[in-house]
Amino acid sequence: MSNTGTLYTVSAPSGAGKTSLVNALIERKQDLRVSVSHTTRPMRPGEQEGVNYHFVDKTAFGAMLERAEFLEHAQVFGNLYGTSQVWVKEQLAAGTDVILEIDWQGAQQVKRLMPETLAIFILPPSRETLTQRLNARGQDDSAIIAARMAEAVEEMSHYVEGDFLVVNGDFDLALGELQAIIDCQRLRIARQQVVLGPLLRDLLN
Repeated sequence: MSNTGTLYTVSAPSGAGKTSLVNALIERKQDLRVSVSHTTRPMRPGEQEGVNYHFVDKTAFGAMLERAEFLEHAQVFGNLYGTSQVWVKEQLAAGTDVILEIDWQGAQQVKRLMPETLAIFILPPSRETLTQRLNARGQDDSAIIAARMAEAVEEMSHYVEGDFLVVNGDFDLALGELQAIIDCQRLRIARQQVVLGPLLRDLLN
């Protein structure tokens, strides 16, 4: 038996609080890694190269596509996003759990290629809350926010494709539910037999 890591996808409509929840989860679970996607989207204030995204132009992104370097890729609001296939598989082989913070289209692609992936979908508590959160960012104009809200309904309809569903109304509660998902998977017999191998042998011999 091998201690292979678990791959999770976390998807949500823009403004549902996905990134904040994943960041808080990583602080609690420092043995959990988030894949840093490549994107052609311009860098936003406060973002850092290699931390939030690997920022590349469309030519470089296209070259990576041709070399089949992405586990998944998608176009969202005119920008391209992709996940490094090599990095993800290296982490999983080393026994590290990995989170892919991607949209529902990317989650579909990953699930087709790696059916053992566990998909988590995050919803806002209401449409009104979603609108308020998008406006509170102060980063997008009214036209972009309107487009994101129109897209959100379509995005949220794909919650049925997930394995777990979390509503981010109370942040601490939602974070606790995400942590419970990770903890539950780590306590499965197949994984514990590897992690607790010496203890099990000592107890049973």
